[in-house]
Amino acid sequence: MKREFIVARIEASQDGSPYVYVTFNDPKDYKPDRPMSPFGQNTMAFSSIEEMMKNMPKVMASMPGMFGGGLTDTPVIKASMKEYQDMGIKVGDKVTIEIQKVESTGV
Repeated sequence: MKREFIVARIEASQDGSPYVYVTFNDPKDYKPDRPMSPFGQNTMAFSSIEEMMKNMPKVMASMPGMFGGGLTDTPVIKASMKEYQDMGIKVGDKVTIEIQKVESTGV
């Protein structure tokens, strides 16, 4: 299987290990990130408390690590810093991901 994607996000590992997480989006669904909020990239703006309460499920789903939030249906690859540097990719680049099943001859 071979598919094209857009590099949507590149994040350092939060535990301090020497890895990066590269998130890919389908080219049809890709939208460049909006300008960052002064309160962080995962914050949402609301005009009233009622609007915030109405959108609470969306708020909770956007919080990584909480209530299953942060899970996406887009591919995410964990790469070492060396692998990442060797790829030479940046956000917005178009890439091709190929998946092949390897036939093993006994184990």
